[in-house]
Amino acid sequence: MKEYPRYDLLVIGSGPAGKAAAIQAAKLGFGVAVVDGQPQVGGVCVHTGTIPSKTLRETVLNLTGWRERGFYGKAYRVKQDIEAADLMQRLSITLRREVEILKHQLNRNGVDVVTGFARFTACDAVEVTPPDGDPFEIKADKFVVAVGTRTYRPDYMPFDGRTVVDSDEVLKMEKLPRTLTVIGAGVIGVEYATIFRALDIAVTLIEPRDSMLDFMDREIVMQFRHEVSDIGLRLQFGQKVKEVIRKKNGGCIVRLENGRAVGADMVLFAAGRVGATDQLGLDKVGLESDHRGRLKVDEHFKTAVDNIYAAGDVIGFPSLASTSLEQGRVAAVNALGRASHPAPEYFPYGIYAVPEMSSVGMTEEEVVERGIPYEIGLAPLRETSRGKVMGLESGLMKTIFSLKTRRLLGVHIVGEGATELIHIGQAVLTLKGSLDYFIDNAFNYPTLAEAYKVAALDAHNRILAATGA
Repeated sequence: MKEYPRYDLLVIGSGPAGKAAAIQAAKLGFGVAVVDGQPQVGGVCVHTGTIPSKTLRETVLNLTGWRERGFYGKAYRVKQDIEAADLMQRLSITLRREVEILKHQLNRNGVDVVTGFARFTACDAVEVTPPDGDPFEIKADKFVVAVGTRTYRPDYMPFDGRTVVDSDEVLKMEKLPRTLTVIGAGVIGVEYATIFRALDIAVTLIEPRDSMLDFMDREIVMQFRHEVSDIGLRLQFGQKVKEVIRKKNGGCIVRLENGRAVGADMVLFAAGRVGATDQLGLDKVGLESDHRGRLKVDEHFKTAVDNIYAAGDVIGFPSLASTSLEQGRVAAVNALGRASHPAPEYFPYGIYAVPEMSSVGMTEEEVVERGIPYEIGLAPLRETSRGKVMGLESGLMKTIFSLKTRRLLGVHIVGEGATELIHIGQAVLTLKGSLDYFIDNAFNYPTLAEAYKVAALDAHNRILAATGA
């Protein structure tokens, strides 16, 4: 059995937060190792979460010719008969490349990678159980817990991996369903519901609440709901699922509390995730997780135990790969006693649905709640020159400005390129830029980024009309 040294830092989990923490520690000259129970590094982000779902989305949009239908009609398809194998082929290639790059990054920075499930036995030691072989101990001075989350699987849901699946199992499907019911209109549920709808699969999205994506600007969500309804996604809000019945001849029936029954070939349950902390042995070091398996940390990402830090989805909000990367770096630096930069004030949300959405800064609802005098500017993406070239039929950019200072307060986008366009708004927000930046500067023509100037001019005209100034 290999003898492991006592490490300066041991990272549990190799997703975005774990990778960033380990590489940052190694670059500072410390001895560091990553322990992960999965056969390949990358965590949920690479294997069942962010990268797979976004790869699936891109594959579907390419094979269906979705982006060209504005010119060639709704019947246009690049490939007429799309099968699950077509989707899985590109997914396999992408994930293999992602793992290879991550392994190379860890290796070239001198990070030891240990395969096995880690469980605390003391504040300075974990027991690692490999997939095959006897458990062994590794000791370290400091720890960063970055185990991420796993799918929430309630007992009342009859999962079987084929007709009733979670968001991990849907990536292993062998056959595309003709009809699909998605339970849960959170980010994951919305993304998968719209991706499958882009395949011309009949999809029903069920949500027990009357609203969806409440952290997003309400006007943008309304626009999104209009657009997905227009492409045939059926929305069933305000009703809880009473039971899911698997039929003997295949398929399922979803019964709602109002008595309605929805039939489908497949049911995707996507109503939340929980922190993967139940097997960490937290009781051995005096730590507790909340009811969703999450760990509480302070502003330095330190838990209640001085030498144990945590970062990424396991600490909850905002649970984004982008913020997890930053949290991992900061957690490692703090754990090792070095000065760290503060967490970014403005970070964008990206929802890779069809159409995609992105947001940074304050929503209109937040501005109103804070009592800030403001004005908005709107720019339909289809009216930009690039939008016309691309054949866009929808999409909207919404900007919010302070009336007093003219500073940009928030940007919210639904439509093609939203998750890329948002970074212009993020930069202007961070640098405390104003309405005048967009009005006074030139943007490449034709580009979707031109929408920023259109929205700013719209806001400027509204201000003039309202104030006469």
